[in-house]
Amino acid sequence: MSDLITPELVALDRNLGSDRSSVIRHLAEQVAAQGRSTEVDGLFADALAREEKTATGIPGGIAIPHCRSTAVSEATLAMARLSPAVDFGAKDGPADLVFFIAAPEGADQEHLKLLSKLARSLIKKDFTASLRAARTPDDVVALVNGALGLGDAPAGTAATSSTSRSENAARAGEAAATLGTSPAGTDTTGPAVGHGRSEGGTEGSTGGGTDTGVRRLVAVTACPTGIAHTYMAADSLVAAAKERGIDLQVETQGSSGATPLDPAVIAAADAVIFAVDVDVRDKQRFAGLPVISSPVKRGIDEPGVMVEEAVAAARNPNARRVAGTAGGNEQTDDDGARDSIGSTLKRALLTGVSYMIPFVAGGGLLIALGFLLGGYLITETADTVVLENSLTNLPAGGLGEYLGAVAFKIGQLSLGFLVPALAGYIAYALADRPGIAPGFVAGAVAGFMGAGFLGGIVGGLLAGYVAMMIGRLSVPRWLRSLMPVVIIPLVASIVASGLMFLVLGGPIAAITTGLNTWLSGLTGTAAVGLGVILGLMMAVDLGGPVNKVAYSFAVAGLSAGSIDNQAPWQIMAAVMAAGMVPPLAMALATTIDRRRFTVAERENGKAAWLLGAAFISEGAIPFAAADPLRVIPASLVGSAVTGAIVMGTGVTSQAPHGGIFVFFAIGNVLMFVLAIIVGTVVSALAVIALKRYATRKKDTPVVEPVAA
Repeated sequence: MSDLITPELVALDRNLGSDRSSVIRHLAEQVAAQGRSTEVDGLFADALAREEKTATGIPGGIAIPHCRSTAVSEATLAMARLSPAVDFGAKDGPADLVFFIAAPEGADQEHLKLLSKLARSLIKKDFTASLRAARTPDDVVALVNGALGLGDAPAGTAATSSTSRSENAARAGEAAATLGTSPAGTDTTGPAVGHGRSEGGTEGSTGGGTDTGVRRLVAVTACPTGIAHTYMAADSLVAAAKERGIDLQVETQGSSGATPLDPAVIAAADAVIFAVDVDVRDKQRFAGLPVISSPVKRGIDEPGVMVEEAVAAARNPNARRVAGTAGGNEQTDDDGARDSIGSTLKRALLTGVSYMIPFVAGGGLLIALGFLLGGYLITETADTVVLENSLTNLPAGGLGEYLGAVAFKIGQLSLGFLVPALAGYIAYALADRPGIAPGFVAGAVAGFMGAGFLGGIVGGLLAGYVAMMIGRLSVPRWLRSLMPVVIIPLVASIVASGLMFLVLGGPIAAITTGLNTWLSGLTGTAAVGLGVILGLMMAVDLGGPVNKVAYSFAVAGLSAGSIDNQAPWQIMAAVMAAGMVPPLAMALATTIDRRRFTVAERENGKAAWLLGAAFISEGAIPFAAADPLRVIPASLVGSAVTGAIVMGTGVTSQAPHGGIFVFFAIGNVLMFVLAIIVGTVVSALAVIALKRYATRKKDTPVVEPVAA
């Protein structure tokens, strides 16, 4: 295994610019210069995108920008000791020690474990003191390798005012050795040492773990990348709990693997802390425990506060708890019980849509491929061709007809799961696993009755709420094990599907039929108006709830499209084209007038070309987040124009996703491309005009950085 860090990857006491993007770019250039990255721009863009999700500055004057990137050829560390320090978003001030962790997209577990260990070492005060005292890049490399267990700490580094060189080095090596004793997935010894900094007066206190009866806590830490924050939060929480006389064991769900907490440890815990930016795996293991949930970075910045909040929750009988059935007769509340009904419904609907999309994407593309190979008449002959022929007994139309029929039939069967999957995962979002079966059944009933997409939503909500209510019932101990696998699915299926059959299915089917008839009859001005509305919905929140409503509406109608009824395919084309406009427009704008955008935005603009072409509206989010009052209105105008052109000219799409890359599934592809180009140009010119003339007092053109 090659060295993670070399002296050439270390910059000491350097001025690398006044902002974090300049520092990250310099470190990315260092990595590329050593042949460990195929391109600077790609690595820089990936690291900056990760930085924009969560700031990587941590208490103690440290920052750990990091990313996984296809531009990285081997796992690498680059380090800079800055003078002056640069703000990386930590609460206690700018960072002078910056470690850049660059991991390949498919990094092996051994490398990832070493990178994680380094991240954990950096919360050790003695280790960072040694790094600040190091005189040469070789000293830094030796210190890091010592912390990683790859070599000895240096025999001598520059002394600090209160500690000798040898003491600093020995302590750094000692800290690394201690960190190496914990299993990859759990922390049981609590080796981390705090920075001695206060968190609103709580971090330095003894909390109350010794006089409240609360003795044991468990925690889960996880971040999107799973390299740095995951493990640093774990060690910070363990250290804060240890100061308060509390045993805290952590499950780190990171890139280097996770060792699940022992069920006996969870059963003995008084409360659980979730310091996560992503979903907790197998959350139902913690059912019934009082829960404190926050972003992973808060576990690094305010570990003491989170521990004390967990202690308070453990003592509060009305505290928020993890959803599910707990041991004993305790009734548990949904983890999102404090959310409004609207927020709960929105989360459930978006969950259903996200799980439904793979069925639709695969099915839609296969149907389009079937038409391409077998012609449009394949809809009438597919069953016969598939059942009565084979590769050795081809139909009259030859291999193309046979393969087209097979592709069409697989796609048709895949689309058949659309409504059941939607309903099943809406119910899952509300009631966890016990809601899946009744949700799928209610969705199947909705499909059988012709209630379609609307019926699937109603059926999923019914099944989810019924399953959730049954799960909250207090039942005898002997019956608890049967509840999630037998009782809840059975009763919820009977209630939800029964209501669909007896009461709701018929009226919803009538509404669905009327809606489809209305859409099929849209022509001229009415069709253009619908295109404008769909375009506005796709651009208003760029992948948010309104965007997803428009997308779900289009996707749900795909299965109803046919040669005689192409309106659903036209709606799909309008939605996809309009959704491609915002990122493409931002990419074009950063090319036309670079001075109006920051360095980070220009880098995002390069990636936005591909994101827009692939119909990923979220590619425009970095621009909208930085300047919503100008980016969103400009995006609305361009997307509305594109939607209107697509609907007005009868462009169709049988594919639910893929953008320009599914050109073979798009009818009148030239007009589709033209509509996108027109909308992109309109939005790009609009955002440039707004940035030039609708300026705020502090707005100034961005000055190109001067190379050092």
